Amino acid sequence: MGIVLKQSFKNTIFIYLGFVIGGINTLFLYTRFLEDEYYGLVTFLLSTSNILMPLIALGVHHTIIKFYSSYFTKVEQDKFLTSVLFLPLLVAIPMGYVGNLFYEEISNYLSINNPIIKNYTFVIYLIAFTCAYFEVFYAWARVQFHSVFGNVLKELWNRVVVMLLLFAVYFQWISKEDFIYYLTGFYFLRMFVMMSYAFYLYFPKFTFSRLENFSEIMRYSLYIIMAGSAGAIILDIDKFMIPGKEPIQQAAYYAVAVFIGSFIEAPSRAMMNILQPLTSKTLNENNHVEVASLYKKSSINLLLISGLFFVLINSNVKELFSLLPKQYEGGALVVFMISFLKLYTGFLGNNGAIINNSKYYKITLPYSLMMAFSVYFLNKLFYYKLDMGTDGLALASLIVIFFANTGKILFVKRKFSMTPFTDTSLLMIGIIVGLYLLFGFWDFPFNELYLFKIPMHQLLNMFFKSILITLIYLYLVIKFQISDEISRLSKRFYK
Repeated sequence: MGIVLKQSFKNTIFIYLGFVIGGINTLFLYTRFLEDEYYGLVTFLLSTSNILMPLIALGVHHTIIKFYSSYFTKVEQDKFLTSVLFLPLLVAIPMGYVGNLFYEEISNYLSINNPIIKNYTFVIYLIAFTCAYFEVFYAWARVQFHSVFGNVLKELWNRVVVMLLLFAVYFQWISKEDFIYYLTGFYFLRMFVMMSYAFYLYFPKFTFSRLENFSEIMRYSLYIIMAGSAGAIILDIDKFMIPGKEPIQQAAYYAVAVFIGSFIEAPSRAMMNILQPLTSKTLNENNHVEVASLYKKSSINLLLISGLFFVLINSNVKELFSLLPKQYEGGALVVFMISFLKLYTGFLGNNGAIINNSKYYKITLPYSLMMAFSVYFLNKLFYYKLDMGTDGLALASLIVIFFANTGKILFVKRKFSMTPFTDTSLLMIGIIVGLYLLFGFWDFPFNELYLFKIPMHQLLNMFFKSILITLIYLYLVIKFQISDEISRLSKRFYK
């Protein structure tokens, strides 16, 4: 776990820095500098491009992670990288041609209830294309075990760009309409920067000769593209469906609550950047003992870190919403459901990497398709028929992902005879639940105090309660030796 923890620590810093900047953008700048309609439009365009991206990528970023470590000579590695580099164009070029041919029909359909979408429909394809190739070159760097720079581009680049562009809108240097065009241009620039870095790390000799296992690579890519597309639907179909029923502003309100609830997934994203290629390498070497060790260690450490942020966020959710304009209030239940499913996903550790990089990867397709159909029909039921609002969208995601994650745990147990549970997993869950129940419904009794219309009493309550929760949480984690890695780290400070 040495290289994992080292790069994961760096990645976590940049991811949380990205989340801080993203939080400032989401909670303060978007909600004040950009009209709700345009914020909803940006949310819709980005979510729709996320749904389209796996299809354009053709699963190549996952293919690189799985197969690269199975080649042991430079000649084989160069053949492999050359073969997969141009595969996304097989989808991107025909898709772009068809999209251009039927642009009017597509844009009219998407903008039935919200006409503002029509003039920006082409942006969906452009952002999806740049994100697809960004992920390809990011995977290229990760198999060289260099994940930090790509992580900076992934987590910080767009958020810093958005912040600068929002200030440009505020100072009237650019218009709200130009904001979207400039943002699209910076997506292209990020792709080229990532490409340059990937080639700097490893520049292959382009060899256009067929690999012996090219058929296997294509089969894997096709399975992953369908599974990845289904996975993207699960994550973003809710924000895509909102403009079909309500004004597009509602997508903005929902996006804020989802962002707050998703804050706890940063440790998982940081650790998985390096765990995925490492898991692939150990599986290709048939080192199941190391795979099991990575599984348990990643699970308990992610549960520990994610659990702290779960308690902090849900204990302070009322205070967080008090800082927002009134139309954004009322998303506390969405925050709880989204943060709970992110916590459970973190508990799985590198479970997904084990399945995707093993000989059982084909199971991801029916699994993902079942999840995609389930979340779609539950969204239709809760959001459209039962009229549960955005709480219904979050509930649909929670139900589907909860049962899917449970199924993944059982699948890996059956096929690999390993589970994420350690001797301290239940104790860690008990600490998280106990602290949430203790602090989730309790506040410091500060009198109301406003400074420039800012509720200072809420900020003070959030600040002191967060400090108290963190101190108690860390004391219990160290006292009961929940994680060997955290225990060793704490001993360094006690020396």
